[in-house]
Amino acid sequence: MSFDRKTSRHAHPMARAFTFVATLGAILLLASCQVRPLYDTAGLTQSQLGKIAFSEATGRVEQLVRNQLIFMTSGGAGEAEQADYNVTLSASSSVANVLLIDSSDTARAGQVTVRATYQLVRNSDQQVLKSGTRSSTALVDFSIQEFSKIRAIRDAENRAAREAAELVRADLAVALSH
Repeated sequence: MSFDRKTSRHAHPMARAFTFVATLGAILLLASCQVRPLYDTAGLTQSQLGKIAFSEATGRVEQLVRNQLIFMTSGGAGEAEQADYNVTLSASSSVANVLLIDSSDTARAGQVTVRATYQLVRNSDQQVLKSGTRSSTALVDFSIQEFSKIRAIRDAENRAAREAAELVRADLAVALSH
């Protein structure tokens, strides 16, 4: 078996050119792809989120959800002074006992659910852009001591309120991105 160097030299530059063109094509193809998160708030959507005003809160849990929404939509800058959008918000919490002890009729654990109802309105024409209800549940262990039980419920309300606010914010971002 003989090896012809002349044939090998002529085929090699052709293979190199093919590899170069294929690599260049792959780079261009990958450069044209844009992968973004589903609820991406970069650019226009984030600036629109910063132009939302929220209704005044009437209770502790509603105030928690409202404060968290203001923080997330404005990027920590506070509520918009000149709002293009207004969100009417109401939130409430409920506690359900789970894992009851039959002998003493007391619960060892529970769940706290925060339910947030909202309506997004464009101020220029009063058009309702989005409305909905979101809820979040946080689990809690109950202590025998009454103060500890109350504090545990309050902590669970705080956690559930933050999660409910994140869900509402995601809905608002989707509504404003269209």
